Amino acid sequence: MKSAPSSVIDVRRLEPRFRHAHIFSTFAALDVGSAIELVNDHDPRPLYAQFQSQWPDRFAWNYLEEGPSVWRVAITKVPAFDAHASGGCCGGCGGAERR
Repeated sequence: MKSAPSSVIDVRRLEPRFRHAHIFSTFAALDVGSAIELVNDHDPRPLYAQFQSQWPDRFAWNYLEEGPSVWRVAITKVPAFDAHASGGCCGGCGGAERR
């Protein structure tokens, strides 16, 4: 069961120059497991690429509605993957414990 978004950001009501900064600061303040719901008048796919660049593997992106006039996306903060803690480290980075 997915939790409800912590906040809804309707960027249609914001000046374009403030949109991404507001989205990023709101996301950064989220606790792991919490989500924001983004509402937009177009597909926010370029924003997805920016999230991938800034928070790789730290978010889940789920379309709730896909146009044609309104797009809604739930962006959830997920825990960072820790290869060492999960036992998935190959040791090639020098981060594995030496025996």
